Amino acid sequence: MTSPPTTLGLVFGGASGEHAVSILSARTVREALQSGANATRYRVRCFYIDRWGRWWPPAVAGAVLERGVPAQAADLPSDPGPPGFRGFPEGALEVEVWFPVLHGPNGEDGTIQGLFTLMGVPFVGSGVLGSAVGMDKQAMKAAFAAAGLPQVPYVCVEAGDLPAGGGAPTDLLERLESRLGYPCFVKPANMGSSVGISKATDRASLLAGLRAAADLDPRLVVEKGVTARELECGVLGSGELRASVVGEIRFSSDWYDYETKYAEGLSHTVIPADVPATVSDSARRMAVAACRAVGARGLARVDFFYEESGGALWLNEINTLPGFTRNSMYPMLWQASGVPPADLVHLLVQDARESVRARADGGGAE
Repeated sequence: MTSPPTTLGLVFGGASGEHAVSILSARTVREALQSGANATRYRVRCFYIDRWGRWWPPAVAGAVLERGVPAQAADLPSDPGPPGFRGFPEGALEVEVWFPVLHGPNGEDGTIQGLFTLMGVPFVGSGVLGSAVGMDKQAMKAAFAAAGLPQVPYVCVEAGDLPAGGGAPTDLLERLESRLGYPCFVKPANMGSSVGISKATDRASLLAGLRAAADLDPRLVVEKGVTARELECGVLGSGELRASVVGEIRFSSDWYDYETKYAEGLSHTVIPADVPATVSDSARRMAVAACRAVGARGLARVDFFYEESGGALWLNEINTLPGFTRNSMYPMLWQASGVPPADLVHLLVQDARESVRARADGGGAE
């Protein structure tokens, strides 16, 4: 006897600077969930979170996915209500498994994972701990350091270290210059997709980068710039983590900023990466170790710096809800590893259900 299809809640958008990317990712995930055998396995209901944090039912979500761009105020009901989560829209309480396709704050940082956990409903991806630690670059780097994983030199900075009124924090700038030198990169701790990241080549650009990042996040990270290739590896699973082949991002710009990442023709991928087998094997092992260090499960993309001249391999960061667009590395890495998108999303949903069963059988909390 054929089992009835599982009601799957695909939620996307979000009150985040990566709202638009989330819509593109959700379009790809929905297509994969409705392809091949998945068409009879799953009954997909889409839910849209607008840029003000309000949840919308499938009718609104479907229209946003068809357009492929964020909803404007005119696209929503005339009386949308106050911003923020105020309860689930129609159809959400019938969802059996949630598939969040949310990037950045309010979706990748443990907040929505906490909501699903309180509901007792399975969901794809890391739980509260793995999401929160993986999202905050200060916490993430501390976890990597505790696990003994190699990283480029970095310094954690608080926005409060920058004086109000436009003054220059001389002591801070001197400390960063002495420990990191130039060039260095300034990053908000809790943004993704290269949002808010800047390259500093002198004191003026360092101060400007710190102030720009502080406008987005009170927690900052400044990293030493290195001449290196950028490698990435996908991870899949919970109890037993699997690593994909290793890929490389190549680009002609000075560094891999937001425009280079998402504009057509400014970057391209090489899968598998043209690196020695020893480097590829090290990256795959380190990707799994990075997930364990932060408590991530389900899916993750782990990024590396590879210094070809000296052979050094540094862990850059982990992304616990990586992009899922047609041009995103995570699904392409698994495609090259023999797992096409339709099979990949099915494995992710199955993993979500099995993780809940394992905890219920005495596996413990995350």
